[in-house]
Amino acid sequence: MKILLASSEVYPFSKTGGLADMVGALGRAIVNAGHEAVIVTPLYRGIREKFPGLRRVDWHFNLPMGGLAEKAELWELVRAGEAKIYFIDHPAYFDRAGIYLENNISYADNAERFIFLSKCVVNLARYLPWQADVVHVHDWQVALVPALMLEENRAGWGKAPATCLTIHNLAYQGVFPAEAFALTNLPEDFFAPDGIGLEYFGLLNCLKGGIVFADSITTVSPRYAREITTEELGCGLDGVLRENVHKLTGILNGVDYAEWNTTKNPHLFHPFSASRMTGKKLGKMALQRQVALPVDDKIPLFGTISRLAEQKGVDIQLGALEEMLNANIQFVQLGSGSPEYERGYRDLAARFPNKVAVQFGYDENLSHRIEAGCDFFLMPSRFEPCGLNQMYSLRYGTIPVVRATGGLDDSVIDFNELPATANGIKFYEYTSRALAKAIRKALAIYERPELLRQFRRNAMKANFSWAKTVGEYLSVYKGISH
Repeated sequence: MKILLASSEVYPFSKTGGLADMVGALGRAIVNAGHEAVIVTPLYRGIREKFPGLRRVDWHFNLPMGGLAEKAELWELVRAGEAKIYFIDHPAYFDRAGIYLENNISYADNAERFIFLSKCVVNLARYLPWQADVVHVHDWQVALVPALMLEENRAGWGKAPATCLTIHNLAYQGVFPAEAFALTNLPEDFFAPDGIGLEYFGLLNCLKGGIVFADSITTVSPRYAREITTEELGCGLDGVLRENVHKLTGILNGVDYAEWNTTKNPHLFHPFSASRMTGKKLGKMALQRQVALPVDDKIPLFGTISRLAEQKGVDIQLGALEEMLNANIQFVQLGSGSPEYERGYRDLAARFPNKVAVQFGYDENLSHRIEAGCDFFLMPSRFEPCGLNQMYSLRYGTIPVVRATGGLDDSVIDFNELPATANGIKFYEYTSRALAKAIRKALAIYERPELLRQFRRNAMKANFSWAKTVGEYLSVYKGISH
């Protein structure tokens, strides 16, 4: 099969979260499974310099945006064993300091930027000599592609590819003022309300358009697929999703174990494996040294790598740490986001300098070292479509402490569920008290070396390989390709 993937971010070229990891890994997995894949994404600042293999393609976009036309060029990167990557080069839209925002403020022209990206995807799907069987779009930034392709079809495209939309996080929908609809150049009937168009309470809602017009919808865990059809986690689109539930599938994300491995990993201080754990202990002490915490392998070390947003449970984590830091524990945090939450962590670090280390921003090296060097990894999310960090920590023998929601519930096994294969700790109530109780359970496991070893062995055995996951995507593609 020939699959065209479209995404606003793709690792290792651009990344703000798990979306980038997933699309990069899915492209590779499709190729490894013997099919063909290309990925379309913007050419952001710095990519050309980091990847000198990029070549300009003899291809020029000149596409209507409302009453004006926008031009762009196309670049490509071909790497052995990987999906070919096409980059949309429009400097005014994409050569910027951030992908979606700067200084925590979204770019005012995000509607134009990503409607244009969607139009470029449709242009390539239509005119590339390489004809895709399925166009697979990811999140709101390219969710208008199915509607745009449907209109091209009406205008006599011929046999257009089928479309699949993956929702990585329903909370982000690409909602813009009604005037932005004019930029799509779609007929007025596409702005219909009542669940059959792009209109949403008088506004343009890109993700709603994708849900309505795509041939298939997937999301990144089976539990999240169920949760988003409920009022509680449907973010206002639960009604539309219930109407389209016949085409909705939950597929748990895979992990790229070539990247996240414990034996041949340039990011880690020391290699280790389930049968030779000394490297994990040495890695923990090296991490303590790096983040300036007292070096002592006997002290249980907890870690978090996260966007500091309400979704991630930062409020209950700050509350639980407030209580638990009186115990003999250490905590290391990496990530950035809400200034209020950053202040909360800064304050903890100032008050508990020998117990808390925080670093804001993102650091690939440090993220691997935290995943591998900690004893426990905290993910108390309010909701979590899939989550990848709990899967990374499992592979690194670091026991995840998670709230049982979305992909966290699908990927972690608690002692109360299956004692013999337990690899993590789950809690249910969204409160600091429930999280503090789960941390106390972690400390009880830590006090029993044989039980700790069993949890770690089970964790490192968990397999979320893409080789398994890609089969589920291929069956979705086969089900919709004409």
